[in-house]
Amino acid sequence: MPFQPVHQEKLAKGVVRQIELLILRGLLRPGERLPSERDLAERMGVSRPSLREAIADLEARELLVSRAGSGVYVADMLQSTFPKALIELFATHDEAVFDYVSFRRDLEGMAAERAARFGSETDLKVIEAVFGKMEEAHFRQHAADEAALDAEFHLAIIEASHNIVMLHTMRVMFDLLKAGVFYNRQQLFRQCTTRDTLLEQHRAIHLAIQARDPKAAREAAEAHMTYVETVLDDLRKADKHEGIAQLRYKYAVERG
Repeated sequence: MPFQPVHQEKLAKGVVRQIELLILRGLLRPGERLPSERDLAERMGVSRPSLREAIADLEARELLVSRAGSGVYVADMLQSTFPKALIELFATHDEAVFDYVSFRRDLEGMAAERAARFGSETDLKVIEAVFGKMEEAHFRQHAADEAALDAEFHLAIIEASHNIVMLHTMRVMFDLLKAGVFYNRQQLFRQCTTRDTLLEQHRAIHLAIQARDPKAAREAAEAHMTYVETVLDDLRKADKHEGIAQLRYKYAVERG
């Protein structure tokens, strides 16, 4: 983690400010453990009493939490989400699913464009590494791994966009997606044709970002989400038809 020496009159305030920024910029994630007190004090060039003062301040503000015998962690509650009642509505209404995809298309198009324009060399290497893992999972035909790496790939692009509001917003949205609130991502990766298409779309996004072509990156990301929307609509229609067929069969059996 990129902790730096602190040079301020009030060292504890400098520590607080730096950790706040690391959380805000997404470099410290909810649930992530901080280095040990000794290690962190050395990295930041402050005394352990000053570090403890800063940690106490951040804990009082519920940004950090201490766990006995384990260490200090970024608070899980920062990974906030929607109220349970609203999540249940999301999960049971198709309108929410397609609004979610539309929302992602707009934001991820912007994120891909910004990643190509503003992403650091380290950002681009992270995206490249995740895409490499996606290819490996694809050739192993492991739907669960592909689904997990799909989320990791998109989040890496969003992190590379260097927009902190977008980052925290999309982390919440991806948490809901990982929980299966909107749709089952693994279902998308179980179909051979769809899996191949998704990989090539991710490749197009990846290559455009690596080439630092903002326009192509945005177009590739938007085309990808449009394709996801089409596949989900086809699956929804198939499920609906299957349900009708099952009802007709049940009716025929009951009628003898």
